[in-house]
Amino acid sequence: MSLSPSPLEKRFISALQVAELAGVSRSAVSRTFTAGASVSPRTRAKVLAAAQQLGYQVNHLARCLHDTSRIVSLITTDISTPFQASFLDQLTRALQQIDKVAMVINTKGDASSVAAALSQTLSFRAEASIILSGQPQKELIDKCLTNGQRVILVNRDYDHPHAENIRIDNEGTARSALAILQRQGCQRVAVVTSDVGSVGLEARERGFVAAAQAAGLEMEVLRYGDTSYASGVTMAASLRQMPDGVFCVTDLLACGFLDEVRRRGIRVPEDLVLIGFDDIEQARWHAYQLTTFRQPQQQMVQHIIARLQASFGAFSNDYTCPLEPVWRGTTR
Repeated sequence: MSLSPSPLEKRFISALQVAELAGVSRSAVSRTFTAGASVSPRTRAKVLAAAQQLGYQVNHLARCLHDTSRIVSLITTDISTPFQASFLDQLTRALQQIDKVAMVINTKGDASSVAAALSQTLSFRAEASIILSGQPQKELIDKCLTNGQRVILVNRDYDHPHAENIRIDNEGTARSALAILQRQGCQRVAVVTSDVGSVGLEARERGFVAAAQAAGLEMEVLRYGDTSYASGVTMAASLRQMPDGVFCVTDLLACGFLDEVRRRGIRVPEDLVLIGFDDIEQARWHAYQLTTFRQPQQQMVQHIIARLQASFGAFSNDYTCPLEPVWRGTTR
């Protein structure tokens, strides 16, 4: 007595099996499941009935050998951090709404892992790659473009004649943070950053340091670990002389820093003025009420979607999103 195969042993139902059951050609099945293709109502009804009976699903990966794949790859890192998780959530939902398939590739952010990720997108014939982390080499971008794949760089300090750039003004915003601290009377300032070394974080540090030096302020750079809450706690705990004004290059660092200085009896904003960057959900919590600079996630997502739906060249290669301060309780 033969046993029926387990679900794991069964193979995908093929279009040929649907055609045989419906009594039509293989091409008739393909036309039935292709938007706008010509097929008679009678043939369409027979194919759909057979597909329903067999449990057939269209194999889009096989279709992409001859047609567009609809795959948009998102090359990123630190997907567990609040800002990145929120941005990916909004972007993947928006891609689904325009019938695109998001392929998220989580990298270390270094050159070799980003290069491997881009090569992987070519194997899957992705329509576009959105680079949220790392600095891909020009030669690899050229290879993607030659294979018909669009490359969109988000907040990358990188110029390529045919790659599309969506940026935020990291340096300018950091200078604005220093200006706010000055207006609040701060004389001893610090910038809290990490050892991650990403393009955006380095630009924020660079802009703040340059502005503080130009203003002749006493200034300290605190750098440690990753951009986590725990790193913020560690850097606040390591301070021997407390500054009166602090700019944290991410809100998550700022939340950890804020909790630790309060534990040490420092009043915020009376004794210390604190500014973050990103405007993550936690920055709005009652426990923090963090003054910060909001990254316009929705605007950035909308601009990415508009580019994907438009023909290449319809937009300028470079677009910079403005950032505005969000005033809360860590400033006076």
